[in-house]
Amino acid sequence: MIQARHLLLAVVISGMTGCFGSGGGSGKESSGGSSSGVEAPPKVETPPKNETPPKDDTPPDDVPPEIDGYSAKITRTSYGIPHIEAADFASMGYGYGYVQAEDNLCLLAEDTLTVRGLRAKHLGGEGSYTIPSNGAETSNVNADFFWRSVISDEALESLKNESDPEVLAASQGFVDGYNRYLEEIRVGEHPGRHDDCRSTDWLLPITLDDMFRRYFRLAILASSSVFVEGIANAKPPTPGTPVPPELSEGDIAKLTENSASLSFPMSRELDIGSNMYAFSEGATSDGQSLLFGNPHFPWEKTERLYLAHLKVADKAEIMGAALYGLPAVLIGFNEHFAWSHTVSTAYRFTFYELTLNPAEPTQYLYNGEFVDMTSSEITVEILQPDGSVTEETRTLYHSQYGPMLEYEVSGVPVLSWTPAKAYTLRDANAENNRMLNQFFRWNQASSFEKFKELHASVLGVPWVNTIATGPGQPAYYGDLTVVPNVTDMQALQCSSSISPAFALLAPGLPVLDGSRPDCAWGTDNDAPAEGVFGPENLPSLVRNDWVHNCNDSYWLTNPDEPLTGYASIIGDEETARTLRTRLCIKQVEERLSGGDGGAGSVGFDMSNLQDIVLSSSVMSERLARDAVLTTYCSSESSAGAAPGALADLPEQTRTEACNALAKWDGQYNLDSRGGHIWREFWRRINLLPVGPDSKWQESFSADDPVNTPRTFNAANPAAIKAFAEAVQAVEASGVPFDAELREIQYSGIHEGDRIPVFGGESFEGAFTIAATKGVGLADGKEYPVTYGNSYIQTVTWREDGTPKAEGFVTYSQSTDPASPYYRDMTESYAEKNWIRFPYTDADISADPVQKTMTLQAPFTSATP
Repeated sequence: MIQARHLLLAVVISGMTGCFGSGGGSGKESSGGSSSGVEAPPKVETPPKNETPPKDDTPPDDVPPEIDGYSAKITRTSYGIPHIEAADFASMGYGYGYVQAEDNLCLLAEDTLTVRGLRAKHLGGEGSYTIPSNGAETSNVNADFFWRSVISDEALESLKNESDPEVLAASQGFVDGYNRYLEEIRVGEHPGRHDDCRSTDWLLPITLDDMFRRYFRLAILASSSVFVEGIANAKPPTPGTPVPPELSEGDIAKLTENSASLSFPMSRELDIGSNMYAFSEGATSDGQSLLFGNPHFPWEKTERLYLAHLKVADKAEIMGAALYGLPAVLIGFNEHFAWSHTVSTAYRFTFYELTLNPAEPTQYLYNGEFVDMTSSEITVEILQPDGSVTEETRTLYHSQYGPMLEYEVSGVPVLSWTPAKAYTLRDANAENNRMLNQFFRWNQASSFEKFKELHASVLGVPWVNTIATGPGQPAYYGDLTVVPNVTDMQALQCSSSISPAFALLAPGLPVLDGSRPDCAWGTDNDAPAEGVFGPENLPSLVRNDWVHNCNDSYWLTNPDEPLTGYASIIGDEETARTLRTRLCIKQVEERLSGGDGGAGSVGFDMSNLQDIVLSSSVMSERLARDAVLTTYCSSESSAGAAPGALADLPEQTRTEACNALAKWDGQYNLDSRGGHIWREFWRRINLLPVGPDSKWQESFSADDPVNTPRTFNAANPAAIKAFAEAVQAVEASGVPFDAELREIQYSGIHEGDRIPVFGGESFEGAFTIAATKGVGLADGKEYPVTYGNSYIQTVTWREDGTPKAEGFVTYSQSTDPASPYYRDMTESYAEKNWIRFPYTDADISADPVQKTMTLQAPFTSATP
């Protein structure tokens, strides 16, 4: 018999007259704790030593009274949005862990295997591992070696020891709340739920260390974990191995020729992106501040975002989204401020080139002497197809800078471990022990000014730009993030043998000489830690009209006030912006001038902002469709006079395609027809060089960056060929040229009836993103969306100062097909029915389907 140690005090279902802080009803007993025979984590837990701040013994009105244990009240409103109210951070975490497990148990359980390095043991050695957010792909075996190597005991202890008491308390609470729900599943409660994992041997209880492993994994998403395969397989050369040739001009030309197809870090863009605007009185029609946030994140795996409303006595109240497994709000709002993030262009790491001892390839030259690398022998258990379990052991190496690695791009060895040279990586976010403190302190900030001050003083944001505003406040932008302190001068003076190649392949990413102490990262006087830039050397901007970011660098945060003079490792300046960024800016300029033809006065309000951000406009169509129709589809280009490759198309085929493209409304809404022809065309155009006489006839000009390059070169034979191939691909797919988008683009993650999804791809300059990650009609598929618009929030403030917010979690709150919250928000999103985010007591109590429960349980021995 399993010992019952949790007590569910109250469950009240619908019809409530109370609000966020009220509840009552009948009770039942529920069991918890670890099952016998469940696999232990790789190391023994040590309860954190940090002290929890003194508690206020007087509970706020309508909050469950404090007990010597967890007490959290959870109210679910429409679409499964949880409102969690507690008197302390541990209890808030407890409620948050429970609801996240309730909605996404199997996904979180799989991530636990990942961060413990147990994928191959439970999911098989032949299985694959992907990180959709950064493009990493490898085997389960390589993933296990990687994570066991980089998430060291020292890294975990540093992260835990430097975390605020609130972080530790909420994290341990999350552990116990998650484990409570897991145990309910194990004893047979919640029948029909989580069928993918409820009976597996890998549904394991989690620990506090697992939480911090997950935090570490998220911190290095834009750095070390890009190189999973290269780190997991790096090994010294065997004796007698010849020294391979260095990167040749031909290798570099091969890589730069199709630079648009290269992945991070050869491209400065990660696979994840975002759009965001902050408007102040100079840009809104009513003078009230307004914010739009919209990360473009995967619809699969644990980089999904989860919406919740958290209230901890009088210490914090915040609503918004967080990546799965984090008991805080990472993008959100309250009565004081709202903020959002986009992925920054700054590099979070540098490579170091090591000069090796010719007689011993695990020794490298440093300050005139050869020093030993450190090594760790790691053994991974591997489940075989016949059910047996084998073992594989590798020895992985670290320099004083970080892990050794090898790196190959498109079949070209870029960083190799030879008898003469080797390469290692130093990762600023692997040393960032302030990340959790940053968000927890923001969640507790009592004003917009405090939010800004904390951005600079904590400096723990790992890899995203930030914008913010508040009621009656200006618009703020900052790329105050964790960036290696490598100035352009130091990068030049400490260049390595491969630096000239990287200047072409990845401008701004240093490869430093690892033999010289003076090539260590610098430290600014105002930096909170060694080796990173301080806020004075990082870009920020405050304006009374607007700021934005759509994943290009800080340079044109507002075109009227360009930001310049920062180190190249942070971002590029006076260079061409992406099509999406140009559309981001044009949408604002046209609304403020009235040039967009919108109704009412100029300036933004929540209604017209919502219309614009979901309008599914496409910048490439604005710039190039007229030239395409004139050159390829006009009467002058009729059969016999058709240019280049178009002459090979049957006349009827070209006519049907041209007619559909001419009638296309230029957007990717569900009733838009013919846009898929343009997408297949631009998929091919995107790979062409951008220079004069190639893609564009008029080159980029830093004096007119929003409008250049321009004038599409439709006469380019490569462009003509691209159009012909696009038409052939659509015809071969069997999709009619005039098909509605709703017929061919849909959620690629939901079971059951298709849910159509509007939007386009970033490469074609779409603002509203619905991406298939390389899947085109030529692949014999339609457009199953697995990435793009994810969490969306539009926020302003009422006259009484309370926030008014509407938005979506585009893929819905739950990954469990048996959950009522598996597809409901996605269906509303498909219809552009904006969802109210209830924040005030009145908003919550007015929700027609609210359900409330109060969870209470004794603290565990590990609770801080």
